[in-house]
Amino acid sequence: MPYSPINIDRKNLTIMGVNFTSVNNFEAAVNALGTVMFEGFDPTPRSIAIIRDYLSEKITIGQLVELTKEKAYA
Repeated sequence: MPYSPINIDRKNLTIMGVNFTSVNNFEAAVNALGTVMFEGFDPTPRSIAIIRDYLSEKITIGQLVELTKEKAYA
C-alpha cells in the first residue's frame, strides 16, 4: 500500500479530526504515525483515538493489546 498523507492540524492539535489535549501526546502520536505509516499502517480516526487514549493513560497496555487483537482500530 503506498503512503498517503493524513490530515494533521498542529494549531488545533488534531489528527484526522481526533482532538488531543496534550501537545506532548499529540507530537508523540504524529511521530509514531509517521514511522508506522511508512511500514504500511493505514490509520483511521478510530485507530488515532485508541493511540490518543493509550498515550493519555485512559487505556492500559493490556487493553491496547486486546483492541489490536480485536482489530478495533479499523
